[in-house]
Amino acid sequence: MNKLRHASLAGAAITVMMLTAACGGGDSSTKDDYGKAPAGSSSKIGEGYGAGGGYGSGDSSQTQAKNAPAKEMTVREAPGIGSVVADSAGMTLYRFDKDTAQPPASTCDGDCAKAWPPVPAGDATAASGIGATVGEVKRADGTKQLTLAGWPVYRYAKDTAPGDTKGQGVGGTWSAFAPDGKKAGAKPAAAGVSVADNPALGKILVDGQGRTLYRFAKDSAWPMKFACTGTCLETWKPAEPVEKSAVRGVPEKLITTVTRPDGTEQLAVDCWPVYWFTGDKKPGDTAGQGKQGLWFAVNDQGKKVTSAPAA
Repeated sequence: MNKLRHASLAGAAITVMMLTAACGGGDSSTKDDYGKAPAGSSSKIGEGYGAGGGYGSGDSSQTQAKNAPAKEMTVREAPGIGSVVADSAGMTLYRFDKDTAQPPASTCDGDCAKAWPPVPAGDATAASGIGATVGEVKRADGTKQLTLAGWPVYRYAKDTAPGDTKGQGVGGTWSAFAPDGKKAGAKPAAAGVSVADNPALGKILVDGQGRTLYRFAKDSAWPMKFACTGTCLETWKPAEPVEKSAVRGVPEKLITTVTRPDGTEQLAVDCWPVYWFTGDKKPGDTAGQGKQGLWFAVNDQGKKVTSAPAA
């Protein structure tokens, strides 16, 4: 009987390995060894709605401001993002991809709503330049929340000063409102992966916008592990998946898609999750190379680049 039981368990283990062998399992332990965001960076990716707190200082006046009516909403220019919608106090307003606009519905409750305070409906008007329709939606707790173009409207608890846009891109699901109610900063860039010749590093992979792609030594391909989570994502942004038809100069078999612990999808090269660095300001920059001895560009064979090419 024991032999049969052991054989059954072994067979189950082999089955699991076969099902996950394509790009590994899903260990999502959090690490903090990563490069810091460059000074003056206004647009960051953070911790989703952050387990363990991080919802602001807890000051009652600040909490009240976070839950105040929007009053007259205006359009502001945010560095690196473009035109965004702000409330009368200049605080950036956000939308959540997991909500719906048709019909309007909010899915952000509990801890999520502490990090992303819903903006109450009523006493809200749109200044010139805002084309999105102003409306409201009834939340699960019976309160009414402001909507723009049908999307429920939120503030971000970590935005502490007018003009802050720290919520932009958080978790890959939060975006500031553009004046038309769409996602601010959502530019129709060419999605793809190609090879660039870098004078110092040789042939390296770049995304459709020419941004260098990096991998993190504390991630792993097998078993699959995402060590860049939480505040790491303020500096290193997961690259978006691409169609195989948009891959140039690298074997298509190396390009895959993996699912992060928060359910979002990320581009992987040779099963390693890849990222782009907020410190790279223009196509061809490689400021992330060697950061903390853990971040490396990826070559056209899917391997990390640790040294300059031979002369």
